[in-house]
Amino acid sequence: MKRRVFALTTAGAALAVFGHLPACAQDAQQFKPDEDYRALQKPVPPEAAPPQIEVIEFFSYGCSHCRDFETQFEKWKAAAPKDVSVRREHVGFQTNFEPLQRIYYALEIMGKIDQLHAKVYAALQAERKQINQPQVLFPWIAAQGLDRAEFEKVYNSFGVATKVRRANELQKAYDVEGTPALTTGGRYYTDGSMARNFTRMLALTDVLIERERKRMRG
Repeated sequence: MKRRVFALTTAGAALAVFGHLPACAQDAQQFKPDEDYRALQKPVPPEAAPPQIEVIEFFSYGCSHCRDFETQFEKWKAAAPKDVSVRREHVGFQTNFEPLQRIYYALEIMGKIDQLHAKVYAALQAERKQINQPQVLFPWIAAQGLDRAEFEKVYNSFGVATKVRRANELQKAYDVEGTPALTTGGRYYTDGSMARNFTRMLALTDVLIERERKRMRG
């Protein structure tokens, strides 16, 4: 899983994750700083207010690894403790990522992520539809049962532009090097290349969540 590689290639199979492991079991895996994860020299202020612990997945609809990670991430997210706030940000490594960013944030604003998130991956990667092009995207959106005019308005809105800009700022602040990547508490970063597989990345995130929980408690 190479960093900054977002070609539509088939990712290697990953081990399944079932819920959250006990912290003691995770610590036995001996995650190493600057090898499995990175502590930020300058923490990024989380959007989630304490005592919530913020976890961000940085992803791209054009990343096959993100597509393959999705099922595991959803299971992990569903099992997350109540004091963990989980959200996604779509990366924008190059200007040609912006149409995909706009798709994600338009769907988010419209409350349609759960309905269409997996379908966007499938359309772009499996069906090879060029939904990064408006002339393909908007008819496709209508075919999914959404109001085309409403989606176009949101897609081109100031609100979506603001979310794209914020995602790019966060990507830079966290020094995101590849996708999928996970950040914890505004203080820690890991990605598939560092953690070596999806299972270790999620188990490591559980360890870092517990570390943040203890830090907040003093």
